[in-house]
Amino acid sequence: MHADVRAAAPPAAGRRPTEDRRAEIVAALIRLVAQSGPAEATTARIAAELDLTQGAVFKHFPTKEAIRAAAMDWIATSLFEALEAAERGAPSPLEALHAVYLAHVRFVVAHPGVPALIFNELQQAADSPVKARARALLARYRSLLVGLIEAARHEGDVAVDTDSAAAATLFIGTVQGLMMQAMLSGSMRGMRPRAERVYGIWLRGIRSAA
Repeated sequence: MHADVRAAAPPAAGRRPTEDRRAEIVAALIRLVAQSGPAEATTARIAAELDLTQGAVFKHFPTKEAIRAAAMDWIATSLFEALEAAERGAPSPLEALHAVYLAHVRFVVAHPGVPALIFNELQQAADSPVKARARALLARYRSLLVGLIEAARHEGDVAVDTDSAAAATLFIGTVQGLMMQAMLSGSMRGMRPRAERVYGIWLRGIRSAA
């Protein structure tokens, strides 16, 4: 019994369990990317953001690339939780597409460092585990969309001659375009009203005339 009590005791003041600290480091990276861009989100700045030494950061991640990889894993998990929850809550595939679109926009508004981090990894000339994660995220997203578009076409809500893969690529591209405009303006807050208008244009391009 005494051993169980000791095992359940909270960590000493000023210390965090490993997984909590790793999550804090990843969150700090994403915040710093939003504030200053990927190049400025150094391990020194991450350490300062969390009032740690760089040694403490490297205790949890051996390299900055390892932090970026963990950040990409967090993005994939968190984004798809939001997208799949939106899909499940919609009464039809066509309405699920709209819900997924808005869930993506809300996620980006809540985490503005995410698009900059993804774009930065994808534009790197060399392949890396982090870039592979970013590509896998986009491939998984595209697969989700193709499935919804095909289901909506089966229900008669999407034109029968719609190229589902191309429509999914355009869907993602419109969100990316909105993100780029928001990043250039310095604020993500105007994305939601613009997103509704852009989505309406995309939807008219695939809707069935029936």
